[in-house]
Amino acid sequence: MSNLAALYGEHLADLLARHRQIMQRHDIEYLVVPSGTPIRVYQDDMDYPFKSSFLFRTYVPLTELPHSYLVIGLTGKPQLIYFQPEDYWHTPPSDPEGIWPQHFDIEVVSQLTQALALLPKDAETVAILGEQTEATENYLRAKLNPLEVINAIYWQRAYKSDYEIACLLKANQLAAHSHKVAEESFRAGKSEQQIHLAYVEASGMMEHQMPYGNIVALNEHAAILHYQECQSKVPATMRSFLIDAGVSFNGYHSDITRTYSFEQNEFAELIAAMDEMQLNCIASIETGQQYLDLHIAAHQQIAHLLKQFNFVDMSPESMVESGVTATFFPHGLGHLIGLQVHDVGGQFADQTGAINSPPSAHPFLRSTRNMEPRMAFTIEPGLYFIDMLLKQLKATEHAKSVNWERVESFKPFGGIRIEDDIVVQENGVLNLTREAFAAL
Repeated sequence: MSNLAALYGEHLADLLARHRQIMQRHDIEYLVVPSGTPIRVYQDDMDYPFKSSFLFRTYVPLTELPHSYLVIGLTGKPQLIYFQPEDYWHTPPSDPEGIWPQHFDIEVVSQLTQALALLPKDAETVAILGEQTEATENYLRAKLNPLEVINAIYWQRAYKSDYEIACLLKANQLAAHSHKVAEESFRAGKSEQQIHLAYVEASGMMEHQMPYGNIVALNEHAAILHYQECQSKVPATMRSFLIDAGVSFNGYHSDITRTYSFEQNEFAELIAAMDEMQLNCIASIETGQQYLDLHIAAHQQIAHLLKQFNFVDMSPESMVESGVTATFFPHGLGHLIGLQVHDVGGQFADQTGAINSPPSAHPFLRSTRNMEPRMAFTIEPGLYFIDMLLKQLKATEHAKSVNWERVESFKPFGGIRIEDDIVVQENGVLNLTREAFAAL
């Protein structure tokens, strides 16, 4: 932890230097960054689970601290207005502790009105980053999320410091352990709900603290990309298991997917081939390469598998050009990852926020950035048997090239996705996920 503390100090110093340069370029004297406000359930007396704004967590690893504010000037320590109410209904935040307090001038407040008195005066040289709050809504002259400032910050978010990479690695290590427990539960014949609960318990976190809702899909449910149910009944026949789940550490997220076959059969062979294909995809990454090019290359490799396993009798080139591969691989290859599961700025062309949209043939690709050192991405190719898309393919001229009987025999397995979190380096790629699993 001492090493993480040192890395955090370096991370914050560099972050402040870069953001203050942006402030100076745009005549901003203060950044005000709210942690956020809990959202009340309509006509009820409870709030939805709260997570601090990722803009707030950019500076400080406080993931569940509502009604608090960072104030960043052009010099000196940032100020943290730390909301710690006197409350016997709920557990109040603990006193500031950990690797970060020494780097901030901390003002602990127990009333929201106290926070307002500590914020800088309303002025055109103040910029608010994030959502308006009760304390900032009366700011009339301050700038709310000025694009020239916030887009430059979003652009820089793609490049991770040593501290951030260490947090991402820790998040992968925690998730790898939980994934292993989930696999063991699947092998033991458990239900989706039982597997999900085993994963959550192994992570040491509460369900609402997960980076996103776990996807725990047995059999044909693996064909639903964002399967949101979690059935308590064990299927009559156990065939396959797809789990897409992560863990958070200091506000940084992992996003890992694995697919398993219950028996050693052709579906297991297809999983092994997909795993090899995914690793080959990662091994091919070159510094400066466009993520879009990697995505298209993945489609070409998926096409080879479709032909190798006798699903489609077309040349791989024709499958990609005609869009046939999109029936079986309908989503993007991956995305930026960090303080958000899908980090901002993935389709930015530059720091102004100009958009570099994916081509119409690949509309769901979340990243069109070049892959440069210190950028963290997910790599998650998939191969699925989705009724809706297969019906659309049947209505095209390419239907005659599909081995429909074989496709039907694989539909009960749902599909396959293999996802790792990686960091591009000057020479090669650091695969955080494989490193975490290897350490088990």
